[in-house]
Amino acid sequence: MTTVGPPRGCGNISSDYYFLCDTVKDWGIVLETLATAGVLTTLILMLVLFCFICKVQDNFKRSLIPVQCFFLLGTLGIFGLTFAFIIRLNERTAPTRFFLFGVLFALCFSCLLVHAFNLIKLVRGRSPSSALVSLVITFSLTLVQIIIAIQYVAINIELLKNQRNVMDLPTRHDFVLLLIYVLFLMALLFVASLFVFCGPFRRWKRHGAHIFITILFSIGIWVAWITLLMIPNPDYSWDDPIMSVALVANGWVFLILYVLPEFCILTAPQKPGDYPPENSFCQPKHLKRNYGVENQAYAQEDNTQEETGDRTYIPYSTHFQLETLPSQQDFSIPRPKTRSSPYQEYAGGKGVQ
Repeated sequence: MTTVGPPRGCGNISSDYYFLCDTVKDWGIVLETLATAGVLTTLILMLVLFCFICKVQDNFKRSLIPVQCFFLLGTLGIFGLTFAFIIRLNERTAPTRFFLFGVLFALCFSCLLVHAFNLIKLVRGRSPSSALVSLVITFSLTLVQIIIAIQYVAINIELLKNQRNVMDLPTRHDFVLLLIYVLFLMALLFVASLFVFCGPFRRWKRHGAHIFITILFSIGIWVAWITLLMIPNPDYSWDDPIMSVALVANGWVFLILYVLPEFCILTAPQKPGDYPPENSFCQPKHLKRNYGVENQAYAQEDNTQEETGDRTYIPYSTHFQLETLPSQQDFSIPRPKTRSSPYQEYAGGKGVQ
C-alpha cells in the first residue's frame, strides 16, 4: 500500500490545509496572499476613517461614518472568510461557509443600500436619515439573512459535519438558495442607485456613481461564480477555487470602487449648491436663519421688499415711516446785550434848591 506524502511546500500537516502551502497547485497561495493584503488594507482604511472623523465638515458625511465603518467590518470578514474556502470543506469550515457567506454580504449590501436611500433624498433637496436611523435600518436588513442562515445551519448541522472535501450537487443548490435574500438586496441596491441620478443637486450624484459601479461589478461576479458552480463537475475540483476567487474579487471591488473614492471626497468642503438655501440642514447652526418673535420685524421687511421690488430698500432700517416735524423751540446761541445803568441819571450831588 503506497502512502501519498504531502505536496511540495507542505510539511507534516493535515490534508485539509494543503492548499494553503501547496506550491504545485499554487492557486491557494495566490488567493491567500490577496486576501491577506485585503485584510491589511481594510484595517488601514478603518484607522484612516477614525482619523478623518474630526476633519469632516459635512454633517451628513459625518453621520454616515458609522455605516461605512460597519461596511469595512463586513469587507474585512469577506477577506477572512476566503481562508475557510481555501481550507478543505470539513465539520468546522462547513458551518462557517454556510453561515458567514450570506451574512457578510448582506451587511455590506445593506450599508450600501442605506447610503443610496439617503442620497436619493439629498439629490431632491430633502433631509437624510440620522446616524441612528441609518444603523437601525442596516441591522434590520442584515438580521433577515442572519435568521435565514441560523435556521439552515441548525437544521442541517449533522449533514454539514459529514461533508468532506467537496460539495455535492444538492449542497450546491442549498448554498445558492440560502443566498436568495442577498440577491434581492443586490437587485434593490441596483435600482436604488439608478434613482440617485434623478435630482437637481448634482454633487451627490458622484456618490451614487460609486455605488452604481460597485453593485454593477458585484452582480457580474455573482453571476459568474453561480454559473460556474452550477456547471456539472465530476471531481468537484474547482468548487473551492471558484468561491475563493469570488470572495477576494468582490472584496477588492468594494475597496477600490467604493471605499477609496468615498475617502477621497470625505473631507471635501461643503459648497453652496449642495443643499437648498432655505433647508440647509447640514450647515452649522449659527449660519441658519431663525424665525421667531424677535425676528418678526425683519421677516416683514423681507416680505415687503419681495412685494415692492425696491432695490434701494435698507434691510435693517425701521419699518415705521418717519416725518419731518417743525421746530418748536429756538436753539440759537444767545448774544450779549447792553443794559442801561440804573445810575445813568444820578448827578452825584445835592439837589438844587
